[in-house]
Amino acid sequence: MAKAASAAAKDLAAAGVGGVHLAWADNNGIPRSRVVPIAGLADAAVRGVGATTLFAVFDSHDMITYAHAGLSTPSGDHRLVPVVERLRRLTGQPAFAWVPVWQRTVADEPSPYCPRAVLQRQVDEAARRGLEFRAGYEMEFTVTPGHPGPAYSPHALIGLDGFVAAILHDFAGNGLQIGQLHAEYGPAQLELSLAATDPLSAADDQLLARQTIHAAAHAHGLRVSFSPLPDLTGAGNGWHLHTSVRSNGKNLLAGPGQEGAAYIGGLLRDLPALTAITAPSVASAMRQRPGYYTGAYGFWGVENREAPLRYVLGSELLGQGHANVELKASDASANPYLALAVVLASAMAGIEDGVVPPEPISQDPGTWSEAEREARGVRPLPANHAEKDEALRASPRVSGVLGEELLGAFRAVRASDAAWAAERTPEEILDAHRWRY
Repeated sequence: MAKAASAAAKDLAAAGVGGVHLAWADNNGIPRSRVVPIAGLADAAVRGVGATTLFAVFDSHDMITYAHAGLSTPSGDHRLVPVVERLRRLTGQPAFAWVPVWQRTVADEPSPYCPRAVLQRQVDEAARRGLEFRAGYEMEFTVTPGHPGPAYSPHALIGLDGFVAAILHDFAGNGLQIGQLHAEYGPAQLELSLAATDPLSAADDQLLARQTIHAAAHAHGLRVSFSPLPDLTGAGNGWHLHTSVRSNGKNLLAGPGQEGAAYIGGLLRDLPALTAITAPSVASAMRQRPGYYTGAYGFWGVENREAPLRYVLGSELLGQGHANVELKASDASANPYLALAVVLASAMAGIEDGVVPPEPISQDPGTWSEAEREARGVRPLPANHAEKDEALRASPRVSGVLGEELLGAFRAVRASDAAWAAERTPEEILDAHRWRY
């Protein structure tokens, strides 16, 4: 690894790169990084770079909570070790490169607080079962100053031509594949989709995409918000997570057959607890409203965009291998590695247990009466911190994925955020989250 890092550093230095962002996401979905000089990359690949373990208990407002017993003092250190094969020069920031990291202990073991290691364990478990997952994100964000609409119109993007062109150029330069980009439904809102890939790369790509978009916006005098709800009047930003699984090269969701149905059933069974990880913030709860394509109720549907679990069909045009499941109750406040890890675990458990999902729903249950929803077994998803925490604690399949130490840190951070928000107005809460991600 040191040899590869040394060779990469030499090439990058010759191209004018002076420093490398060693990047990760914390328990609030917020990207964090340490910059090392390019000459130090090879050493970092062997020894890592020191960082406090307390990053695991930073809340969304950069306050440190000591409520988790495992991190109850300011003492402790771990090492950030770059994943050299994922090293990228930042096209929009040519003096810098970017690389995700493993978090390891000083004894060179995986840190219990490393989210990338949590996802790696699930990928390894899938391989042991003969399963191969694919994942990709749709990323919504708002631009300031933004486009005036109309929604989905090419006219809306004309004023943002330079910014959009920079995104297309810089994504290609950074090795990121865009499926499509467009003006979204909300005012000043855009959306782009990242190509599906293996889960670890999908999480890495999501972080790198954020860095790329922020830099392109800054270069054009703009600012972007990835917050789940930038303001009280808009639809908010979801980061819809698409996943599929293959066995012996066959997409199990094509059809779907018994195993594909169990995949959906497993996700639906654990959906309340999943959303505690995939849409965990106070702003996430404020965004979760019927009629906003956010997934306010627990159900699944075939191509139903109001469903938190939307089954996307394969077809003759796209091929049966295109079939996947979209999780709509997902946003930028989720750590992408943890979000993917719990989704994979629930899907695998569903397949193993042969969970049979109920019939899909094609309507919007938000328009039904409570009696109609009760008759169909459709219940609201957790809508505040207390409900999300209860759902997480009640599901060992989901909470167990994180491990005792990381789960404790995650819950402490969520509780700290909730206590902070309890003393603020809705406007103050959204103002504080607008530029965090």
